[in-house]
Amino acid sequence: MKRGLLLFVLLFVVWLLLSGHYTSPLMTYGALSCAGIVLLVRHLGILDEEALPVHLSLRWLVYAPWLMKEIVLSNIAVAKVILTPGLPIHPRMIRLTASQSSDVSRVIYANSITLTPGTVTLDVRGSEFLVHSLTSDSAEGLLSGEMDRRVSRVEGAASANGYFV
Repeated sequence: MKRGLLLFVLLFVVWLLLSGHYTSPLMTYGALSCAGIVLLVRHLGILDEEALPVHLSLRWLVYAPWLMKEIVLSNIAVAKVILTPGLPIHPRMIRLTASQSSDVSRVIYANSITLTPGTVTLDVRGSEFLVHSLTSDSAEGLLSGEMDRRVSRVEGAASANGYFV
């Protein structure tokens, strides 16, 4: 019930922001549409923790600015590669092992890699990722494990000593 109500509120807020129409009839149609979606999702039985990962919401607010910064820095690095023909390009295929325990967190990690220019997640098998990297710097950045650790913090994974990473 709580997830359904939360999903309705989130959908309606997004609808209001995207529609820009605040007249009574249109807001009523928007609310009915959002309610219909919630009923359909509940009927299909897919309104679970994976579909609406509420537990990640506050931690995501810390991760998102860091990811945006990394995206901007990677954009600049890729632009330099493109605009400077003499700059060495060293494409590599690397394998990473994700430390996340849930599918949702591994998807966040794989998508974060792909969102960062110069790297693309090509294949995911369990917790092993195959990633194409455009430059040595982008490969080394991934191999350092910083993004993996930050996504694990979003997930709330405890480290070996029992503290949250």
